[in-house]
Amino acid sequence: MPRITWDKVGERFYETGVDHGVLFPFKTVDGVTAYQKGVAWNGLTNVNENPSGAESTPLYADNIKYLNLMSNEEFGATIEAYTYPDEFYECDGSAALIPGVYIHQQKRTLFGFTYRTKIGNDVEGADLGYRLHLVYNAQASPSSKSYGTINDSPEAITLSWEVTTTPIDVAGYKPTAHLEVDSRKFTAEQMAALEDVLYGNELNDPRLPLPLEVAQILGGSTTPKVTLSRNFIEIEEDDTFPLTATVVPAGATVTWTSGSSLVATVDGGTVTGEGVGNTIITASITVDGVTVSDTCTVVVKSAS
Repeated sequence: MPRITWDKVGERFYETGVDHGVLFPFKTVDGVTAYQKGVAWNGLTNVNENPSGAESTPLYADNIKYLNLMSNEEFGATIEAYTYPDEFYECDGSAALIPGVYIHQQKRTLFGFTYRTKIGNDVEGADLGYRLHLVYNAQASPSSKSYGTINDSPEAITLSWEVTTTPIDVAGYKPTAHLEVDSRKFTAEQMAALEDVLYGNELNDPRLPLPLEVAQILGGSTTPKVTLSRNFIEIEEDDTFPLTATVVPAGATVTWTSGSSLVATVDGGTVTGEGVGNTIITASITVDGVTVSDTCTVVVKSAS
């Protein structure tokens, strides 16, 4: 066995910088609650990750230390920036009376957030690679702002928000609110596929994928999955309702079917009532010969 060697050339790694911040507001639009289209967070200066919890509580029995009970770990952060996107106003407890006029101390909405940190070494510098950080179910606490007169040494105001999170479920693992992707472990094509989802492209708006979809995009799981945004809706005759299907892998073609064409039809995800009664709307995808589906019960009522 070779002897351990420290600080070999090319293995003196470090991490630096923060950029490519993207905000994904989480709210209800047209009856569907989901992460909305991502927007660039310009002027991002710092993201300080502040995990908490994972504290041990010792238990004693028979005059000895019996075991340690560990508390749940939570992800928190401090975001610092010179500015923020307009879409962050609601996340920061503000609401627009009219465009450009805001009232404060309102409900603080949840949001998703992604940012990038650079990885370097002694050979490539800071261009060796990077990490993509995806944060889910974040909520910003009230923050202080200090305004001062412009003098002979002017400084831009730095804004700061303390952020807490609520973990989301990840099949086979404990819930989490923070996901990291190390670009050194994947090809440029794989990272480009993920970034096309996060940052958008000429065909699709930027959106925040959940952990299972991230793993699939990067070549982890080949098991397809389709999830409808609702499993039960009520509509009136001749009314319409958008029904969103999230699929893994991203970009897979969704096939919509209706249990009874006399009651309701579906076109690309929009349900239209055509009579009184109920039916089952099905969204399915087929990947590598494997077909999976999810259903939603639609009840059509007489128009009032």
